[in-house]
Amino acid sequence: MTKTIIGMAVIGTFLVSCAKAPENIAAADIGTNAYRGYSCSQLTQTKVKYRQALANLSAQQQDAAAGDAFGVFLLGLPLASMSGSDKETQIAVTKGHLQAIELEEARKGC
Repeated sequence: MTKTIIGMAVIGTFLVSCAKAPENIAAADIGTNAYRGYSCSQLTQTKVKYRQALANLSAQQQDAAAGDAFGVFLLGLPLASMSGSDKETQIAVTKGHLQAIELEEARKGC
């Protein structure tokens, strides 16, 4: 009986989903045509906007990851992720936009 409870606790610990560090989040695939009609100037302006958004989201994600680590340590629960503080999806999409912009800049020779 005790082995079962310990086994379930170990499995539960591995199933707990904690917020990832921003640098460990992969870019989402935005597609190669998303910025095809943009000029070099427009690409630069858009890239600045997405870099700022990524910086803000990354700071929020760092807080969520720290909150999850604290919550899991104290209670065994990723409190930040459970409260909606995890910004993984938004970071992946923002990184995808930056990647698409950089590919388009390279294609146009900006």
